[in-house]
Amino acid sequence: MPTQALIMLAAGIGIPVLAALNSRLGVWLGSPAAAAVILFCVALSASLIVLFSLDARPIARAVDAPKHLFLAGLFVAFYVLSVTYVAPTFGVGRAVFFVLLGQLISAAAIDHFGLFGVIATPISARRGLGLAMMAAGVFLAQR
Repeated sequence: MPTQALIMLAAGIGIPVLAALNSRLGVWLGSPAAAAVILFCVALSASLIVLFSLDARPIARAVDAPKHLFLAGLFVAFYVLSVTYVAPTFGVGRAVFFVLLGQLISAAAIDHFGLFGVIATPISARRGLGLAMMAAGVFLAQR
């Protein structure tokens, strides 16, 4: 398995762990927003350590980056806040199921239309069937 696939597998494993840990922290604190702030402080610290241990010079180019690219931060905040709020009463598994379903839909659309500068990969009948089978598998895993 290529290194990139292993990295993304690890990231995928981390999503439900993140949801479970942060939702419990939100319950413990009595505030999903406070739990999200703590998570982002820890994430910022970890990111800064990685940045400065590699090469911090590229951060200066952020000033000239297209401003719409920074909207990704809002999507991360929305995910963390929503899963921290929803998971304690909805269940981590069910919450992640809907996250995965949303990821399948969004990734297929982004690839199909080549949005945000990615390589366009049109949805063929075979690919559509594969996406439907993945969605069905995620659904069956929650039943």
